[in-house]
Amino acid sequence: MIHFLEQLEQQLEERRHADPASSYVAQLHSRGLNKILEKVGEEATETLLAAKDAALSGDHREVISETADLWFHTLVMLSHLGLSHQQVLDELARRMGVSGLDEKASRPSTSRVTGA
Repeated sequence: MIHFLEQLEQQLEERRHADPASSYVAQLHSRGLNKILEKVGEEATETLLAAKDAALSGDHREVISETADLWFHTLVMLSHLGLSHQQVLDELARRMGVSGLDEKASRPSTSRVTGA
């Protein structure tokens, strides 16, 4: 799986610098971070709706498809910010074996997170 993510990340980086007329990834990058974030939000919403439908119907094909779209656009976002999927995997690995409640409590409190 990690090898696949490395290949995908390399392909996304190559397409980032392609002609926006011939590459969806290049088109997203050329439109800027706000457009990429809009797509991430759109795909997140579609994933949530597909998950609700899957819970009712038992058909998981759509939630898998929408999750793939969400992950793809998230990888484009990371690329745009100069970040790597490996940094996210490293963070997940750091959290392994740590209670989710303890991990959340250890985060710095900010007005953005708390709404204060």
